[in-house]
Amino acid sequence: MTAFELIRALAHDANVGIIITDVMIDPPGPTILYANPAFGRLVKRDLSDIIGQSPRFMQGKETRRETLDTFHRALATGERFHGYLTNYRADGTKYRAEIDCRPLCAADGRIENFVSFEREVLRRIGRPAISAAGRYELTASSNDALTGTLRNLAIFEHA
Repeated sequence: MTAFELIRALAHDANVGIIITDVMIDPPGPTILYANPAFGRLVKRDLSDIIGQSPRFMQGKETRRETLDTFHRALATGERFHGYLTNYRADGTKYRAEIDCRPLCAADGRIENFVSFEREVLRRIGRPAISAAGRYELTASSNDALTGTLRNLAIFEHA
């Protein structure tokens, strides 16, 4: 079983948005090969409208170019990206997304896909920010079985 197949099997019922893309990071790529139902709910689109698209469909006027460039550099070097973007839903409403994207590698070390975990966060009010992670809090939390696994894999934690 490949990492892609394993994630697809585990991600379907997760409450966090999960997508798997191909490795083509330059436009028009990457292409979304898999999206779980939670991701569809987050972006308010049917899964059939998401598969085959580039994640760029979520970007808009307040999506920071600097953060996108950092994201691109991380993927180009096969590194993990963990950060925050302003994204847009199908109805045009914006939301703040925490994204943790990692390469999926074959046994020989070659990157086969990227997997991205996404959840909505809100800016905290009245609290000092020591780091970007301290500025945001979750809009919703979950105690599903995958949540503990994601915690064990340090998903959404700064390296």
